Amino acid sequence: MSLNSIVTPLDSAILETKDQYKVYFKIVNHAFKNLQEAMAKKGICTEVEVTFIKQYCELLTYSLEAFRIKYLFDDEEKMRIDLTESGFPNYLEFRYLINDLGLKHEHLNKLPEIETVKKEFLETLLKDRQPISERKLQQAASIIYYTSVDQHYIFRRFIQGKIVSNVNKSEGEYTVSWSFYDITLNRAFICFLNFDLYKETLAEYTERIYEVLETVANRSMSLDMMAYAIDKKLPKLLPKKLRVMDFGPLHSIFAKDELDITHVLLQGIVDKTVAISAYAISITIDEIISSGNFTEGSIFNRQELQLWESKKSQKYLFTSHRVMQLLYDKIPETLRSLTIDPIEIPELKLN
Repeated sequence: MSLNSIVTPLDSAILETKDQYKVYFKIVNHAFKNLQEAMAKKGICTEVEVTFIKQYCELLTYSLEAFRIKYLFDDEEKMRIDLTESGFPNYLEFRYLINDLGLKHEHLNKLPEIETVKKEFLETLLKDRQPISERKLQQAASIIYYTSVDQHYIFRRFIQGKIVSNVNKSEGEYTVSWSFYDITLNRAFICFLNFDLYKETLAEYTERIYEVLETVANRSMSLDMMAYAIDKKLPKLLPKKLRVMDFGPLHSIFAKDELDITHVLLQGIVDKTVAISAYAISITIDEIISSGNFTEGSIFNRQELQLWESKKSQKYLFTSHRVMQLLYDKIPETLRSLTIDPIEIPELKLN
């Protein structure tokens, strides 16, 4: 199937061919690479935030590359893109990946030795002058998959980042980051919490902070609810600012949502107004800051908690100049709802 034939139907979100895998992974890798650079250049994130965003995006793209290897020659199983407002793999794909790698030794024991496969390939190509069979190619891909993919670098449902000291102490002495893949929305979220400590050292409280974040801040929810849960569970931590970044949806030929941006883009690809590799990625950033405190509980069990002030959601769109022109022509009112004008990133060229 040629690249121009990739027109996945709206009721399907399964990558069927090697060409589709190739295009999809190029789109995602290109999006995350340029997204980080654009966010830093536009001052949307601090230098510390950009550093952590880069690390989390690298884990996500590493996982997607592992998917590419896993499904490269698998005729039975196909990778599924989420049908809702996502454009990314369904979370179950990550679970299957982790389960696979947890049993890598059992799988490898069922496969031939890599030297044996190499020898058979050389004999088939050079001596017999025959193409390699699909079964042998699938075996080779499986060997590469199980021997080259490191389970520790797979994006998980919850990923804990380190706690760092802030240069600017006005918004809190420390910042802690974490990321999660929401199993309902099938999108990655990256969170940053600025905080002070009260009568407690960081070394003594770090493990407790990590434990609470993984328990109460591991999924998409209102920031008020997340901040209150963290504040309630960590009485020695004084939160100052909570920032949550929603990475997605990714609008591309593989997206299947009902969003205006996605439909205009898909129609543009059908009409050949834009290339098959055209895409846009939406980012939403929500933030709340502490504006005071109040006391909760009985006289024998009182706790000081934060009052929160919410900021208006910041909505950004990153895409190429050509797609930007198409969107301004078709849905200008949607673009006017963004925090700032769409941010230009380089066009992806497949060849």
